[in-house]
Amino acid sequence: MFDKLAAVFIVLFFATTMWADKLRIGDKAPEWSDVIGVDDAKHSLDDYKAAKLLVIVFTCNHCPVATDYEGRIIDLQKAYRNRGAQVIAINVSNLPADRLDKMKKRAAARNFGFPYLYDSSQKLGHEYGATVTPHVFVLDENRNVAYVGAFDDSRKEAEVSTPFLRNALDALLRGDKPPQEVTRPFGCGILYE
Repeated sequence: MFDKLAAVFIVLFFATTMWADKLRIGDKAPEWSDVIGVDDAKHSLDDYKAAKLLVIVFTCNHCPVATDYEGRIIDLQKAYRNRGAQVIAINVSNLPADRLDKMKKRAAARNFGFPYLYDSSQKLGHEYGATVTPHVFVLDENRNVAYVGAFDDSRKEAEVSTPFLRNALDALLRGDKPPQEVTRPFGCGILYE
């Protein structure tokens, strides 16, 4: 058991340090199109141009940390939809538990109120620099990166003391910079092929 936990922490450490060479605050977000969703439609970044802010969450089905956050992501979309923020969940994992057929079942069972997209090419994960699930990227009205990192500061919802993502969204919707623009994401390391 200890060896497995140690391996997970090592992966998390290296995965969270790899992000440093990718997108920075203020960078233009990579464009994307033709990414299949659980609705069987092809989605593009341009489909969401009406939203003031985009919250892109790299996630998957199999990671216990990612599944711990599903309820919070659902609640976030409900709370911010009418304020102009749109959540988009993107899965780049090609493990059997994370493929599109399983994503459809998970989205239906949890009643996701946001698009859940599958990028089997893993291109988006590479371009954004996603390292773990969940890994959050907030794009402003100009689709520049305005926040990157963790959803909040605790896997256990009852122990959250700093809601990083909500703080960032509230600030951006007021026209201010987030109080913390970059935080360290934590979760299961994304397995790139």
